[in-house]
Amino acid sequence: MNVQEAILQTERQEAAQHSAAETASTEDRWLVAQAKSGSSNAFGELYERHRLRIYRTALRILRNPQDAEDAAQRSFQRVLTNLARFREEATFTTWVTRIAINEALILLRQRRTDTPLEETMGALAHAVRSGKALYAGLSNYQPAETTRAAKILRELGTPCLIHQPRYSMLDRWIEPQLLATLEAEGIGCTVFSPLAKGLLTDRYFKGIPADSRAGHDKRFLRPDDITDEVLAKTKKLNDLAQSRGQTLAQMALAWVLRHKTVTSALIGASRVSQVDDCVGAVRNLNFSGDELARIEKILAEQ
Repeated sequence: MNVQEAILQTERQEAAQHSAAETASTEDRWLVAQAKSGSSNAFGELYERHRLRIYRTALRILRNPQDAEDAAQRSFQRVLTNLARFREEATFTTWVTRIAINEALILLRQRRTDTPLEETMGALAHAVRSGKALYAGLSNYQPAETTRAAKILRELGTPCLIHQPRYSMLDRWIEPQLLATLEAEGIGCTVFSPLAKGLLTDRYFKGIPADSRAGHDKRFLRPDDITDEVLAKTKKLNDLAQSRGQTLAQMALAWVLRHKTVTSALIGASRVSQVDDCVGAVRNLNFSGDELARIEKILAEQ
């Protein structure tokens, strides 16, 4: 059974269980309301009610118990993070199942390099045709792989609209080949981590704050990543940003957006003031040749 068949099987089983799900949906809505209010017990009950279903959904796609368990854990972490966004137009079961399918497909691509690209793209195209996704996109594919994937999706009638790579002043792997590939294919580029996990801000200039990412969640940014070399560069970049009338974060965002292929930049804000700061980048998106040269010089320093 390939990925697309596994998804179809999941959908058929969901339809067969629709009547029972209606009753469960009422109970879920009450638990979701409690969980949104901060009840850890309610979220725990939601987890227990849906854990097996989510695991089985992931297992049908991944066909490996350990991978399926990992996908289930990731799925509920996503659910916990995004619970405030859940709307009752869809049942909670449908919502978490879609999240599980997405997480399983991500793991499938990450862990099974032997999976034919045609199979993965077929699953994406099916997700769009069946209404589970609005469009097809890629993430962190290399240039040659991107070209192949785009061709397959076009042939399936679901063109690839967006590619989401990691990109910042401190991580420039998409230059120049991937950017050129995306332009040639007519695919937009939505970059993530444009602030390099917070390194391209003034957050760590005076140490590691207890409430910062490096201070309390070391999965994404470790204290060891905040080296003297990195800080020396970011402080010089900060001086340049101030001469432009910007914060370092604003200049870093403007810098990634200077490419015509880059359609947007994703930020990871934890408070409203950070959103306000980042939005301020649009007030100055232009760079002089001298400013770009100074940035290159700073980044090249050892």
